[in-house]
Amino acid sequence: MIAYNKQYSSDFLDAQRLSGDTQADEFIQQVFTNQAQKIQLQQWMSGKSGTAHLAFLKETYPDVAFINASDILPRWVQPKLIKAGSSFFAKHSTMIMSLLGLLSLPYCYTAANGAMVLHLSELIKKQTTKRLYDTAAFVWEVMGPDAFAQDGNAYEEILKIRIMHAAVRYYINQSGKWDNSWGVPINQEDMAGTNLSFSLIVIRGLRMLGFNISQADQEAFMHIWAVVGYFTGLDEQLIPENPKRAQLLDASIKRRQFQTSAHGQELAQSLTDHILKINKSKATANDILGLMRYLLGSEIADMLLINAPELPAYKLFVIRTMNLLKSLKPPGDTIQNYRMAYNAFKMQNPELSSRN
Repeated sequence: MIAYNKQYSSDFLDAQRLSGDTQADEFIQQVFTNQAQKIQLQQWMSGKSGTAHLAFLKETYPDVAFINASDILPRWVQPKLIKAGSSFFAKHSTMIMSLLGLLSLPYCYTAANGAMVLHLSELIKKQTTKRLYDTAAFVWEVMGPDAFAQDGNAYEEILKIRIMHAAVRYYINQSGKWDNSWGVPINQEDMAGTNLSFSLIVIRGLRMLGFNISQADQEAFMHIWAVVGYFTGLDEQLIPENPKRAQLLDASIKRRQFQTSAHGQELAQSLTDHILKINKSKATANDILGLMRYLLGSEIADMLLINAPELPAYKLFVIRTMNLLKSLKPPGDTIQNYRMAYNAFKMQNPELSSRN
């Protein structure tokens, strides 16, 4: 059983489930009543990121506060932590990106009510590979060495996600398929859980795989995701100021939301099918799924029907030992590490070659 804690009470999180993103939702309601504006926004969303591209949207909607503040960092941001977090990502990017599929995404699918959004919008079931690559590309963009520089791409990439979330909320509410007992689609609690799965849970996975992660590295990596959460419209009460509070929030959400669901299992099946399909390593399907079970834990893996024999102890020992040695190496040149790893990722999907 997951222990209850008072810092993130059920009353507080119940209220967060009834809240989406008022500013972005009102913007979408306004734009979608005008067909010409709707088409213009859709074209902007599919366009290439850049300072001029972002400036165009600001000029088009000068009175929309969240758009005009989309590249203004909050006062609590610490540039040194952003730099350190980016360096940490560059050093461990290959494993972090693997953990998104092996741990972060299936972890989210266990939150049954929140996962219903993906099920109804069919964002994963249809064009699975493209959707997962889009998610991965977003992570690469916001973790870049200069992502949050004055002319960095992170601001626009995150703004696109915020607008997309509002559009998804709009369409799902219009569909008549949503049950209000699930909360608002893409609500604040679910957004907080997703942010944690890409930050706290990734750190947890790295440590389980043998990496030696310092407290300073964890804080720096999570600081970037705190900034990402802020720009996606996440309530600052749901942006933990330290790893301890992040763990408490994760435990509260887990206790409240994690349960077995048919749609969560379908999403997990689509994900594992994709992972096994693109696997080019010598690892067998049982090795990959066994590693996923190890990372998720048997309780969550069983909820998602991720069935595989337990990963042999000797294989886990080899993985952990090799990763420990990797983590002890000097970080090297952050920009070079990042570019080489990102370019290797892009080669797996030529459509991404136009990205920076």
